[in-house]
Amino acid sequence: MNRRSFINISTIVASSAMFMGFSPYASKKTIFENQNHDDEFSSTMDNIIPITLEERKKRIQKAQQLMQQESIDCLLLDSGTSMRYFTGISWGSSERPMIAIIPSKGDVRYICPNFEENRLKQQITIGHQIFTWEEDESPYKQAVLAINDAGVSSGNIAIEERMRFFIFNGIKKEAPELNFVSGDPITIPCRLIKSEAEIALMQKATDITLKAIAIGFENLKEGSSPSDFSKAVAAAHQKLGGRHQFALCNFAEASAFPHGSSQPQILKKGDIVLVDCGCTVEGYQSDISRTIVFGTKPTPRQIEIWNLEKRAQAAGFKAAQLGAPLKNVDAAARKILTDAGFGPDYKLPGLPHRTGHGIGMDGHEWGNAVKGNDLILAPGMCFSIEPNISIVGEFGVRLEDCVYMTTNGPKWFSQPSPSIDRPFA
Repeated sequence: MNRRSFINISTIVASSAMFMGFSPYASKKTIFENQNHDDEFSSTMDNIIPITLEERKKRIQKAQQLMQQESIDCLLLDSGTSMRYFTGISWGSSERPMIAIIPSKGDVRYICPNFEENRLKQQITIGHQIFTWEEDESPYKQAVLAINDAGVSSGNIAIEERMRFFIFNGIKKEAPELNFVSGDPITIPCRLIKSEAEIALMQKATDITLKAIAIGFENLKEGSSPSDFSKAVAAAHQKLGGRHQFALCNFAEASAFPHGSSQPQILKKGDIVLVDCGCTVEGYQSDISRTIVFGTKPTPRQIEIWNLEKRAQAAGFKAAQLGAPLKNVDAAARKILTDAGFGPDYKLPGLPHRTGHGIGMDGHEWGNAVKGNDLILAPGMCFSIEPNISIVGEFGVRLEDCVYMTTNGPKWFSQPSPSIDRPFA
């Protein structure tokens, strides 16, 4: 682990040159100015296979089977991730409700403003019935009408967790005879277990973000600000074919704050640089963190903490075994840090948050690696392993890579950093 201790930006880029597909020494131009690499960028999105209509239909079938098992008559979806997951429809949230209704039997129904009907029809591939409302009419009455049209006049109506309260409350007032329950028993089992097609899209997003981080590191220089790195990663994500989501970057003492600092930061040699980046491909997320030392030899203290973080991440991965509860991942990683004198629990200096979070179409989903989570690991689950070490007043180290569970155990989406001077495997 400590065979090499010297690091500078050229070293970082050189270590990633094989997967980057370019030589960091060929030119002083940035990669975006080098037209010879256009083919590399254009090929990044080759072989992308979007989620098929057939798979979405199977998702709805699974949801309907779960509804029948749970004695639920309808599932109501607000615009957002779950609507896209089941129907393929992407619709922005506004004060005008657009709702999808999945009954336990039969076709999906939609409620939308009348003037939006033709736009909605362009996206609909599952179901066909649309109940519209004019600007001076109640969308909630139309929602109840659609529920009744599905053969439901009483019973349990499931509300997906991200449905906005004013929509739920409006429907509830229009139909006091209906019993409203949580949609979690339907949406969580469906979205928690990813298909091969979903994992392939997450893998592509991960590959893009790894390249984007390398480009962001290449653009760092003395005097840089965190936003300089963030802009380079955002441009790389776009150029590589991903949809940019975030690129956080913090230097020196600010790296001890897991989500960054509002204080101005100027990069200097010897600073810890902690980055956290992600993009989407066809709606599926990546999430990767790397920690390096900029421009000079790491100190013994930086090496010590970085190596401890790596051991904690490896322990979390080892604990991610089929049939074991997710809490074991957190316990294993946290024990490494506690045994080294950090914590205990969430106390600082140490690991102030869970070891990992679920990931899929949302950057944070169900399936958290956290104390008390008895959810049993099964094939298709996807989550991060990121046992951050925060030492306020000094620096922080985080190594974050996501895994997906296979029938043979966990597999990394991105290979962890080999050492403090080699951010990429």
